[in-house]
Amino acid sequence: MMVSLALLLLGLLTAATAPRLLAATDWREREPVVALWMWQCVVGAVLLCFALAMTFSAAAAWHLVRGHVFASAPRGVVEAYALGAYGPWSAVLAVVLAGCGLWTGAMLTREVHRARTGRKQRRTELLVRAPVLPGEEQRSTAQPGGDRLVVLEEERPDAWWLPGAEPRLVITTAALRRLKGRQLDAVLAHEQGHARARHDWLLHCSGALANGFPQIPVFAAFRDEMHRLVELAADDMASRRFGRLTTALALVELNEHRGVFGPCPTPDGGLPQRVNRLLAPVPRLSPARRLRLTAASALVPVVPLVVAFVPGLSALG
Repeated sequence: MMVSLALLLLGLLTAATAPRLLAATDWREREPVVALWMWQCVVGAVLLCFALAMTFSAAAAWHLVRGHVFASAPRGVVEAYALGAYGPWSAVLAVVLAGCGLWTGAMLTREVHRARTGRKQRRTELLVRAPVLPGEEQRSTAQPGGDRLVVLEEERPDAWWLPGAEPRLVITTAALRRLKGRQLDAVLAHEQGHARARHDWLLHCSGALANGFPQIPVFAAFRDEMHRLVELAADDMASRRFGRLTTALALVELNEHRGVFGPCPTPDGGLPQRVNRLLAPVPRLSPARRLRLTAASALVPVVPLVVAFVPGLSALG
């Protein structure tokens, strides 16, 4: 049972220490895309640890599972894992981890269902307020992959992306009146950046893990960081095309009415930091360092695989 316990302890240790280690880095706001990738690798490594621990525990508890897992493995490899010495605790551990896996799947399914229901409701409301004209239907059929810009009559300035099978980029008439020149282009580029990077899936997955396992700190930190980093990444996409000052002014014009720039905290309290980040930029990391960080992050999920396969590889050697 040593391999299963080692994987389980590795997963718990990573889940407990990763948020602190990542929070101590000084380059996350400079390279939000790299930070997003690192967080995904860390969370993927944690989930992989638990999945492998469940697999080896189940293989030790039930011969049927062992036959599938080690179907083509030589006898020496099977003996190297000493599955027969695991004892009755292997079945308990396998059942507990399998239950956690099913709970994770249920939480993700619920999150996806909620998102689809919300999108369907917003899409219905959107069609009521801005119905599709006959000519627009023909253009949509001719260009099924095209993004449709919808303008809503609204007194409050706002813009958002509505993902789905037929994505929509929505902007209000108040936003069109407030945004000057390239500021509108910057806002649209920001929302399109969310869509192209599929940030909505990151938010759904992180929300499902955090809601399903609130006692595991890495999942709660993963959700919070995803919400923050996707906005920074989209800001960078817009600022590279239309300039940092233009993007910062667009954010101010679009959100000033919310009171987020006042002394009292609001749900969108991160906006002042985003604007300050755009107005006082810090130099990006060098391409070589970005490459090293990306490669190092990709190696994190490899560690559980190494722990899992070391006994078998040693037996083959």
